[in-house]
Amino acid sequence: MLLFTNVNRSILTVKFSVKSAMIKGMNFQLVTLLGTKVDQDVYEVMLPTAAGEIAVFPGHEPLVSIAVPGAIAVRRAKGDPDSQLDYFAISGGVIEVSTTALKVLVDEAESGEDIIEAETKAALERAIAMRDNAKNQVELEKAHQLVDRHAVRLKVADLHRRHRRG
Repeated sequence: MLLFTNVNRSILTVKFSVKSAMIKGMNFQLVTLLGTKVDQDVYEVMLPTAAGEIAVFPGHEPLVSIAVPGAIAVRRAKGDPDSQLDYFAISGGVIEVSTTALKVLVDEAESGEDIIEAETKAALERAIAMRDNAKNQVELEKAHQLVDRHAVRLKVADLHRRHRRG
C-alpha cells in the first residue's frame, strides 16, 4: 500500500507501508526435483537449518541458508491453531527468503498426510540393519542417509497424526 505524505506543488513524498504488506502473507514455494510441491500464500513457515530451527514470517529480512533434513511446519493464516499446521519431511536443500516470498529447494519432500507410518517404521528398521551390517564406508554412509530420511519421515507422520487428533 502506498501512503502519500507531504503533498504540495513541487514535492511528493511517497512511503511504502511494510505493515500493510505483512497482512497479506508471503508466498511459500516448496520445490523438489519432481516439480513444485507447494505454491501458496502463508503466514509462517518453520524450517530446519544448520544453525537450528528458524521461523519465517512476511517481511522477514532477505536470507539464503542451508536446510538440513527435518520437518517443515506451515501455518497458513495468522490465527490458525497448531492443529492446522501442514508438515513436510525434507531431505535438506537450500532456503531463499525475501520480504514477500520464501522458496525452499530440496531433492524430495513428503507431506505428513502422505506418509504411511507402518511402511516408514519398516523402512527405518531395514536402514538400521543396513547400517549395522555395513561392510565399508560407502555402505555405512548410504545407510546413515536412509536412517536419517526415514527417522524424519516418521517424525513428520507422528506430528501430523498428533496435531490432527487434538
